[in-house]
Amino acid sequence: MEDAKNGKSNNLSVVAERLDKYTEEELAEKFNRIEHKLFEFANFMEAQLAFLYTPMATEIPTEGIIKKALQIEKGVALPVFTDAKNAINLYKISNFKKDLVKGDNDILEPNVEKCKKINLTEVDIAIIPGLAFDDKGGRIGFGNNYYTKLITKLPETCRKVSLAYEDQVVDQIQMESRKFTVDIIITDQRVIYKI
Repeated sequence: MEDAKNGKSNNLSVVAERLDKYTEEELAEKFNRIEHKLFEFANFMEAQLAFLYTPMATEIPTEGIIKKALQIEKGVALPVFTDAKNAINLYKISNFKKDLVKGDNDILEPNVEKCKKINLTEVDIAIIPGLAFDDKGGRIGFGNNYYTKLITKLPETCRKVSLAYEDQVVDQIQMESRKFTVDIIITDQRVIYKI
């Protein structure tokens, strides 16, 4: 267990060091390449309902992706976090400005009074956040296990995809089980299909 913690810490340090080298403009340019690849990605474009997330400070900024997906009339579901067993409930939104409110952690969440709750089985593609990844689909999140648990509950047919800067891809991530991995990682340089 201690080895896994050290490995996680080392990987996050490596990623932070790599990303610190870039200006905001350079990161924005890299992000634009990632976004462009996502909107060329057949699994995303063909999906009826896409699960996305609104980012925390250190995650890939997804607001533009959400707005663009809504513009092309793609179904978009976003998470609402609950403390009960680190659960996530999904709600479908149709308007970025009108349907979202600030949640507990200053993260935008769907307004549960206005938005329709969605069952996980309806999700065709899920965009899963993370801080570091490996080419086997391993990921390091924020440590609250919300998304780790979500990955195992999504239907078999649902593509689990992460968006990352190439500099967030490390050699190896120690994981308890490979059932918590994502299928595909889209970076500014390539699309990685889990080995």
